[in-house]
Amino acid sequence: MVTRETHVEIHLPDTSSQMPLPFAEGGIRAGFPSPAQDYISESIDLNTELIAHPAATFYGRVIGDSMSGEGIEEGDILVIDKSLEPANGDLAVCQVDGEFTLKRLNIQKDRVLLMPSSPNYQPIVVTEENQFMIWGIVTYTIKRNRRPR
Repeated sequence: MVTRETHVEIHLPDTSSQMPLPFAEGGIRAGFPSPAQDYISESIDLNTELIAHPAATFYGRVIGDSMSGEGIEEGDILVIDKSLEPANGDLAVCQVDGEFTLKRLNIQKDRVLLMPSSPNYQPIVVTEENQFMIWGIVTYTIKRNRRPR
C-alpha cells in the first residue's frame, strides 16, 4: 500500500450566491424505515448552513491518507474557519515549513504535536526551528460516498 502524508489544496468559497436545495427537516432514518414523507417542505442553503464566518472561511480538498483512521480520505472537502481559536484536539490545517498539512492538534505545555490518525504515520513534533502556523480549524468534512466512474 502506498501512503502519502495528508496535504490540503485551499479554495475560496463563493458566498455571493444562494442555492436553496430541498431538505428533509424531519431527518432520514438510518435504522428501521419510517413512513415515507410525501413531500419535502423545507429547503437548505449550504453556504448559510456550513459557513459561520464568510470572510474567514475557505474550502480545502484533502490529498493523502494520514487522517484515514478517522474517516478523512483523499478527495474529501474540508470547510476551514480561520477565525476560530485553536484548542487541543481540534482538527486543524497547519502550515509547517511552507506546506499545508491536516492533523489533530495536541497542544502541550512546552510543545505542539500534529497527530495523524493513520498508524502508517508518526506525529509531527513542531520545534522552534520550524516555520509553523495553525492556518485554520476544520468545521465540516464533506464526503463523496460514490466515486466517479
